[in-house]
Amino acid sequence: MGRSTLPLFGVKVVDFGQYITGPAVAMILGDLGATVVHVDPPSGPFWDNPANATLNRNKTIVPIDLKTEEGVSQALALIREADIVVENFRPGVLSRLGIDFKALRSTRPELITVSIPGFASNDQLRRDWRAFEAVVAASSGVFTNMGVNRVLMGVNPSFSPLPLASAYGTMLAASATALALQARERSGIGDHIEVPLACAIMEGLAYNSIRIDNCPLRYRTRRGREMDRRRGAGLPMDLSYESSQELLDPLYRNYKCKDGRMFYVTCMNHKHHAKRCLQVLGLYDELVADGLAEEIDTYLPVREWQSDHSLCVCPLPKYWADRIAGRMKAVFLTRTAREWELIFGKSQLPGAAQRWLPEWIKDDHAESVGLMIEVDDPVYGPMIQPGPTVWLEENAEAGLSPAPRKWVNFDQAVAALSAIPASQPPERSGKSAAGWLDGVRILDMSNVIAGPHTASYLARFGADVIKIDPARPLYDCSNTVIVGMTHMRGKRSVLVDVCSSGGQEVFQRLVKSVDVVVWNATDRQVKRMGLDLEGLKSLNEDAIFCQLDCFGGVRRGPRSDYLGYDNLVQATTGIMLRFGGSADRPEDHAHDGTIDVMCGFGAALGIAAALYQKARMGRAARARTSLSALSGLLQVPFCYDYKGRGPFDEPAGPDAKGYDALNRLYETASGRSLLLSALEADLPRFAQVEGLEGFADVPKENRASFLAKAIKKASAEEWRLRFTEADIGAAICEDVEKIRLANSRSADGTPGTEQGSYSFSIFADHPSGHTVTQVDPYAIRSVVGKVYSLPAAEKYGGSTREVLRSLQYAEAEIDALLAAGAISESWSREYLPT
Repeated sequence: MGRSTLPLFGVKVVDFGQYITGPAVAMILGDLGATVVHVDPPSGPFWDNPANATLNRNKTIVPIDLKTEEGVSQALALIREADIVVENFRPGVLSRLGIDFKALRSTRPELITVSIPGFASNDQLRRDWRAFEAVVAASSGVFTNMGVNRVLMGVNPSFSPLPLASAYGTMLAASATALALQARERSGIGDHIEVPLACAIMEGLAYNSIRIDNCPLRYRTRRGREMDRRRGAGLPMDLSYESSQELLDPLYRNYKCKDGRMFYVTCMNHKHHAKRCLQVLGLYDELVADGLAEEIDTYLPVREWQSDHSLCVCPLPKYWADRIAGRMKAVFLTRTAREWELIFGKSQLPGAAQRWLPEWIKDDHAESVGLMIEVDDPVYGPMIQPGPTVWLEENAEAGLSPAPRKWVNFDQAVAALSAIPASQPPERSGKSAAGWLDGVRILDMSNVIAGPHTASYLARFGADVIKIDPARPLYDCSNTVIVGMTHMRGKRSVLVDVCSSGGQEVFQRLVKSVDVVVWNATDRQVKRMGLDLEGLKSLNEDAIFCQLDCFGGVRRGPRSDYLGYDNLVQATTGIMLRFGGSADRPEDHAHDGTIDVMCGFGAALGIAAALYQKARMGRAARARTSLSALSGLLQVPFCYDYKGRGPFDEPAGPDAKGYDALNRLYETASGRSLLLSALEADLPRFAQVEGLEGFADVPKENRASFLAKAIKKASAEEWRLRFTEADIGAAICEDVEKIRLANSRSADGTPGTEQGSYSFSIFADHPSGHTVTQVDPYAIRSVVGKVYSLPAAEKYGGSTREVLRSLQYAEAEIDALLAAGAISESWSREYLPT
């Protein structure tokens, strides 16, 4: 199977990107079949890292000096051959060099141009900052809001080497590019797209930054309550790691196994997982005999429960949490972590052994399914790299053998593009600007975060999204209503029991009525639901099916049907051990949805690629991605191996402050922390910084102590000004809550794209009855395609009757289905059960 079968074959891309995001967007387009020419300065890439071998696979690389007239002329010649142009410089840099996207699109309206700056071009304060990855992260609250665990331990701020901003920005920009491309097939018109990394990371942290005024106490975890207690009593945040782990729910934590390896269990909040987990461990009957209770309806107010707890709902009271955890500790010590992984997998329970990244890179499952692939790089030789992030099932095999990067001269680069016949978009329709997905109907069958976030993201571009959930909930309301306040925006909610005959008929009518079906499920679940290739064809042969799962890849492997969540991929791929710093103290990487949200954007990319292929070829496809597939992008600076590779020594653990003296956190006189992000080439600039005039002459081994002493003498704001005036990367470690407070406005029906790098809306009349403040759908800023503001999430089941009417059900039929329990109009009396 050759590259000509891939969905973006025939699309031509010119990549001016440096560092991670720009090259990664073009890499993903190349993995999907596009022909890509990457432009580097004659001296080579700005970032000298083996990860460039991954980021530039499937590309020809041409050296061009954009600071010369000849170089600009050559760049423009390449662009004349291109469908898409990608860059990630500061706003206005390319234009000042003579490559003006607005002018280029005025002569070639079909061109798609993509800019990925660190901060938004309409952010007057920050747009010209030297916005390296860590600068964006610090400014956006990433290092300060690394989770309740770190706050309780008094580790705040806390450095992480994961390039969250670049990873989120990559998937947003890649998906937006593909969406604009498929829209061009209808309109004949391209677009200019801006995706600021600061906006991307705030959207990635949507589940962390939401504020629900007067949120009921039942949704506050034991760790959160301990943090509140200490603040209220004026006590220090000095909890030990061991003590912090005892505040975790017993069915949502790590356990040491017989071989000393830790095993992560995530069986809470699901109606069946908690009970089945205790049964597999041989503990359920014993605990029930001791009084462990399970409420029939956990969506009732807690005051109406028969007991003070319910097995599947966290937080459990301290007595039960401690008792269950104590028994589970003893049981897990009886087998190795790998044995438990096999038991949990075969029992359809979510759990995973903790691994280091080097173990994951050489893992048998990762290799067999294509999550790790081998590329024969011209510099490093045979090299293991992350596999494709997104693929279409019918041509996925072609994506497992990418071409290694190849250096060429200018004439060869032009020839590589001109050898591909120019695509012929349809004649421009002349219609007024509309959303890229206006008229596209999507059925969202997903749960938790990744899948639902896919459809919510697509709703901002005009998609009509119907969300289907069970007539009776499978998850506790913390995993439905709370997270749904974010991912249910822009959707109509329907509750259906698809296992009943009446509900199955409703489901089939829904499938027949849509263009796209999205579900986060394993192959086994998909087949059982009748949505495998043949099953879906019999219902709707024109529908695109998008599947997300935990451990899926292009091929099947040992863990393909294992259940899992974001946390389990963090455990499996080394993220938790790196964050914790050692094998016996793994920690969740702080943020809810660290990989989930990114995977949601990845699924949207798959859908966009399938829509483009359908527009070009007339056939529907099955798009795929997985949480594990996205973990490679999230760890791309160090997710590779080759003979002679150096140690995996990226910053790890709670004491990590950065990479080196020029890239680390420093304390200032004002008590706030400052992130410095500079290059060796920046040393002469330090002479312009007051208080650091002699720094360039300081021996390398003494730099950190010199800077720590000097930076402690002035405030964080003063140092930020001094460094930015010298064009050295620096940022104050901001707090997400303060960012939200400073950048919130009353919901006004706009998506926030005019608000700069940070934008939140306050829904004072939220359907929940609470005032809710949420990040806006604002990271994608397109010139042609319309981005819609999303309304607040309606109550689950709020559109059941309306949607069934649209499916030609009469009122009497709807009433009969309600009476039979085949459908429902609500899970609870209250929107947010108290």
